[in-house]
Amino acid sequence: MRAVLAGGGTGGHVIPALAIAQQLKQDYEAEVLFIGTPRGMENRLVPAAGFELRLVQVGALNRVNLATRVRTLFDLPRAVWVASRMLAEFRADVVIGVGGYASGPAMGAAILHRIPTIAFEPNVVPGFANRMVASRVSMAAVQFEQTGRYFRKYEVTGVPVRPAFFEIVARPATATPPTLLVFGGSQGAHAINQAVLAALPELREKLPGLRMVHQTGERDYNDARVAYQGSGLDAEVSAFINDMPGAFSRADVLVCRSGASTVGEVTAAGKPAIFIPFPRAADDHQKVNAQALVDAGAAVMLEQVNLTANRLAETVAALFADRARLERMGQAAKKLSHPTAAQDVAKMAARLVGDMKGYPNTQDPTPKT
Repeated sequence: MRAVLAGGGTGGHVIPALAIAQQLKQDYEAEVLFIGTPRGMENRLVPAAGFELRLVQVGALNRVNLATRVRTLFDLPRAVWVASRMLAEFRADVVIGVGGYASGPAMGAAILHRIPTIAFEPNVVPGFANRMVASRVSMAAVQFEQTGRYFRKYEVTGVPVRPAFFEIVARPATATPPTLLVFGGSQGAHAINQAVLAALPELREKLPGLRMVHQTGERDYNDARVAYQGSGLDAEVSAFINDMPGAFSRADVLVCRSGASTVGEVTAAGKPAIFIPFPRAADDHQKVNAQALVDAGAAVMLEQVNLTANRLAETVAALFADRARLERMGQAAKKLSHPTAAQDVAKMAARLVGDMKGYPNTQDPTPKT
């Protein structure tokens, strides 16, 4: 099998794509090519993982000014043509679009040349690139059941998450000290950091034995370290946490954003979460992701526009005061997890290629339509 993974930009696109690529290589001895753009994280992560990366020049169409949109529209036909040449030279059997700028041209080229396609969509509402090809792709691999309505055929596969998150054991209600984990992605989240630091006096008053584990990002690290030193709370403050599964395992409650990868990790770990969606995410997808877990009883959502130190402290204290609710939330989150996501997407690709001889364990339930 010769598979192309197209798209990238952020870690939320690239990291699941790498997991799928590694699964394709492991299970089907697939040859894998990545197609990205010159400015995405794929330029660092894909070669480091041992996969070939080719680049197309294309910009954004969604949530950009008119000049950028016009420039991208002029660039798009050439990007599709370049992607077509790449697919032909590689002799691609299947193309998997993971979202991001490069996904559109590569998926468009594959559709034009009748190469089987999979749209990988981890958010409740598909991103712009996947929406543009939704009616034409062969299949979609989604994280949420409600996302399936955007596509002709789909399977709920979930988003690939490191196995260590699935190995986390539920923390007993009697575990001490009660621990809150705060993080906002690898770069941190300034708005979350500000609210948490402002809430420290009230958190100490309401939960005097609370332990804080806080990933701040580089920008806010020094200010946070000083604030915690004067807070009287037991705290572990880092610009970046290398062992995030370990941090999850020590926490009773998480305060975090609600990007697709984070949601996947939260459900894999079965952890109660207070989601504070990034308000400028495309199509407000983080809010929609968070709402899906709130509706399932797995999370609480605080919108950033309404985020205050007092409201955050009250929400945290209310959760720690109701250990039975925390247990229910963790169980509800775990029910939404997908431990075989990478394998399931790889199986979809193998089925679409058509020659199933020698491909083990690919006879899955009929895709939904």
